[in-house]
Amino acid sequence: MAEATLGSGLVDCHCHLSAPDFNSDLDDVLEKAKKANVIALVAVAEHAGEFERIMQLSERYPGFILPCLGVHPVQELSPEKSRSVILKDLDVALPIIEKYKDRLLAIGEVGLDFTPKFAGTDEEKEEQRQVLIRQVQLARRLNVPLGAEQVLLHAFDGRPSVAMEGVRAGYYFSIPPSIVRSGQQKLVKQLPLSSICLETDSPALGPEKLTRNEPCNISISAEFIAQVKGISVEEVQEVTTQNALKLFPKLQDLLQK
Repeated sequence: MAEATLGSGLVDCHCHLSAPDFNSDLDDVLEKAKKANVIALVAVAEHAGEFERIMQLSERYPGFILPCLGVHPVQELSPEKSRSVILKDLDVALPIIEKYKDRLLAIGEVGLDFTPKFAGTDEEKEEQRQVLIRQVQLARRLNVPLGAEQVLLHAFDGRPSVAMEGVRAGYYFSIPPSIVRSGQQKLVKQLPLSSICLETDSPALGPEKLTRNEPCNISISAEFIAQVKGISVEEVQEVTTQNALKLFPKLQDLLQK
């Protein structure tokens, strides 16, 4: 697939295709995404239990579903109960990541979540930091994002002034369809287009609350960004896809498979 063709499609830089929400109709969801001109889906994980499913999906849809494996700072034990990540969670995940390291687009989804109900103690916060640090080191060793020079901040909802520090560091920000109803509108106005990628975070962060989000809704993000910046949707599409190619060095190769 030539680079010229890549510019004519959308890249969903962050979605959870292994979520139970998609168990019954994933093929239909993916077909809708293709019809909406999505050329690549970056599928992220939150825990080791999802890893094999994501890798299977990437095998079933080569060059379309691109796998990322990582351990999220909050681990869901059941739909009602979650807890802060512990190093043991990472210990379970690492051998599987090593097994698939040559096929990964990135390490993700990772980060820190110090919400008091999850990480109310200094010990829990420190353990989260250690899990993140080790995954940053892993990403650097494998030469894939999120190593500290290649970072995608997904659904960033901090202050625009803080975001500008990320821009200066060369980080990218991905914008989900929930932009139409969130406070991120100010952020999009201030962020240069050269720092923006698109995402859906499916099944979360859709244009409407409490409704399952799907990759096809990525066009809503593109249209809203175009509106806020007073530019064409085509320009948003082209630049955000080129940004995705810069952010994920392996994307070009994986798309050609």
